[in-house]
Amino acid sequence: MHVQRFPPPSVYGRLRVERSDLAPARWLEQRPPGNDGFGTVAGVCAPGFEAYARILHPARLGADPVRWDRVAALYGHSVSAVTRWPDLIGAQDPFLYRNDDTPAVPDVWDEHPHEGPTPADVARTLISVLSRHTRTPEQCWYGLWEGYGHHDWDGIPVFRTPERDEILLAGPLDQADSPARNNDEVSAEIPDLWWPQDRAWCVGGDVDLVSTYVGGSAACVADLLATPSLEACSVTETTTVN
Repeated sequence: MHVQRFPPPSVYGRLRVERSDLAPARWLEQRPPGNDGFGTVAGVCAPGFEAYARILHPARLGADPVRWDRVAALYGHSVSAVTRWPDLIGAQDPFLYRNDDTPAVPDVWDEHPHEGPTPADVARTLISVLSRHTRTPEQCWYGLWEGYGHHDWDGIPVFRTPERDEILLAGPLDQADSPARNNDEVSAEIPDLWWPQDRAWCVGGDVDLVSTYVGGSAACVADLLATPSLEACSVTETTTVN
């Protein structure tokens, strides 16, 4: 099947594509030699924050979000900072569980958690909470993995993290979820990385993960953990991601 490709845009959702100056992202490339944090919270997010949270992408029942702890109770399990979804539901193959015969539970959940960058409904809650913990909500930066979507990003410079090569985007925090609001389906994936100009926090996700990670102040992380519509766990920068 032919997949239509579109030339590099000047905007992605309502975020501006940076075509030359990558200076705002260079701090994310500065990692200790031999200790880049690959596969850890620091690698997906950023090192050096006072506290970190893991935000679990919800399972679904139709369009409704379903918390992991509700599903875990049905299987006699509990949820921790390192719980993996396929282990929680007893999947036969932890890597191919989306294609295997692991049954859903009628009237509880029928869709696995979203694997990829932050789901739009979770992102909107994060926007609300994180806006309280930065002095620069109108000036934020974003990293978008160049492998997402239908765009051909040839010629657009990238910055490198331990996990991916990222396109740099810019815009206010309240537009972080704007790519998912497009109806043309050309821009769909929310950026993997978000951080404000004052670097008060950093949000990190990845195409292979069912969680989003946030580093920030202790107060910021406490606020995330206390938000009822988020299912969050406290983690450290060396915690393995999944």
